[in-house]
Amino acid sequence: MCLAALLLATAALAQSPPLPTRRPAATPYAPPPLAELLPNGATDLSHLLRHYTADETTLRRFYSLTVSPATFAAQEQFYSAWRRALDQVPFDPLSIHGRAEYLTLRLQLDQRLQLVNERRARIAAIAPLLPFAATIIDLREARERVDPLDPRAAAGRIAQANKQAREMIQWLSKPKPERPQSTASEALRAAAATAELQRALKGWHDFYNEYDPLFTWWLAEPYKTFDATLSRYRELLRENVAGLAKDDNETIVGDPVGRDALTAALRAEMIPYSPEQILAIGQREFAWCEAEMKKASRELGFGDDWKRAIELVKTRHVDPGEQPTLILGLGLEAIDFVTSRNLLTIPSNLRDEWRIGMMSPERQRVNPFFTGGSLISVSFPTAAMTHEQKLMSMRGNNIPFARATVFHEVVPGHNLQFFMMERYRPWRNAFWTPFWMEGWALYWEMLLWDLNFPRNAEDKVGALFWRMHRAARIVFSLSFHLGRMTAQQCVDYLVNEVGHERDNAAAEVRRSFESGDAPLYQAAYMLGGLQFRALHRDLVQSGKLSNREFHDTILRLNVLPVDMIRATLTNSTLPRNYTSNWQFYGDINP
Repeated sequence: MCLAALLLATAALAQSPPLPTRRPAATPYAPPPLAELLPNGATDLSHLLRHYTADETTLRRFYSLTVSPATFAAQEQFYSAWRRALDQVPFDPLSIHGRAEYLTLRLQLDQRLQLVNERRARIAAIAPLLPFAATIIDLREARERVDPLDPRAAAGRIAQANKQAREMIQWLSKPKPERPQSTASEALRAAAATAELQRALKGWHDFYNEYDPLFTWWLAEPYKTFDATLSRYRELLRENVAGLAKDDNETIVGDPVGRDALTAALRAEMIPYSPEQILAIGQREFAWCEAEMKKASRELGFGDDWKRAIELVKTRHVDPGEQPTLILGLGLEAIDFVTSRNLLTIPSNLRDEWRIGMMSPERQRVNPFFTGGSLISVSFPTAAMTHEQKLMSMRGNNIPFARATVFHEVVPGHNLQFFMMERYRPWRNAFWTPFWMEGWALYWEMLLWDLNFPRNAEDKVGALFWRMHRAARIVFSLSFHLGRMTAQQCVDYLVNEVGHERDNAAAEVRRSFESGDAPLYQAAYMLGGLQFRALHRDLVQSGKLSNREFHDTILRLNVLPVDMIRATLTNSTLPRNYTSNWQFYGDINP
């Protein structure tokens, strides 16, 4: 470049406006215009739901700090904006499919708003245990905005937050009467929040450290000290307030949500029963299972002592290393069974391309059995387990137990469901619910029982064990969240009343209350299954649809509350003010 051109370029650059150094104030979120969400002639909400799902993903990605007031505010503003947008959608031109989507989305948005308020209140309840939270949140969110940072001032803020945490440590170290009177659940909630804040602090530190020399000079020691203090504080919350031993990774505490939250969750699933009525359903289903279990026990020569029959079945396991071959055979057997009876359509590539993997020992702590989808993940002993753990794992994953559940995970269960969800009405994945996902797979356990899939009494015991287990899930999970059972009592219940191995029972309860699953998740298996079973009785057993028509249509409708599946299959009239009154289990007097 010649000198003259260089001078001209330099002059032009000097005259250019400076680049912005701060983000502008956040613009209140607004969904796209209604004409874009609902194009001319549209009779469903496919366009709207695609926008909603994508924007919700963006929201969750940016506002990922779940304890932040800014996250709660953004979520509340987002769901309120979509609720107002939905109110503007013309309802009368919508088809039965569009109306089902409208009503489902309205319930989902209402529940999302309620959950934001519930989570905000649960964090507010432990705010006295988190005096340092505001500092970490402010620093982290300023980093997200890439605000200019004063390292010296930041070091002072970190030192002050560390002082607050140390004061809390001194408080928690006092004799018991002088400690904070928080419950064990609140203490563990505060420990989890502290862990999230600690991760946020590390992300903030790593963003600047080494890249900004002044940051590294000022913050190296204050950050290291504060990080260690937070680790110690989390330990004391667990030990001195929750009452857990230092290395106790086994005791389960949980955090009950209460009756109001359960009632709201049932309403969002279009289930008109109360929590007490749901509990009664679980108890009735358990009683049916117990009566059938006694019949199978008599066939095996144990009279009414069905727990001895379970103990016999637990010995029917393969040797270490042979479980994958067993699972393959059981999966193929189930596919042949449903195909030969023309129960539903199975795409050829799905039949041939499902995979098997082995579950890690860490995952087996919270899921001692199978998980499914395109890959069925198999629990079985590993060399690192203790002798007792190995025996429990083999006994809990015996052949009759596995034969009753492999198809739940593969075909016609979750593997088939995921396959169809990607191909038919995929925008409805926004409505994901365990009542559809787990309920469908559990329904097949019921249907195959009716079709005499169990070959002998041992197979019946295996099938009944799992059906009883799903009824027990209703009983223990609802009882826990209603404050009627502790987590340890839930473990004892599964051991004493269902016949679980203790480690497997503990893993089941841990999964229920510590994995982040929704409060109704465990109850959804049996309840969703009973809903599909009621539909099958009304539409297939009455002769209105064949098995194949019924099952294929449900899968092609994709995820909806089961009551909306019912309305679609029966072409029901759905008014804008629809409220579910479908008592799929009849009248219940708990």
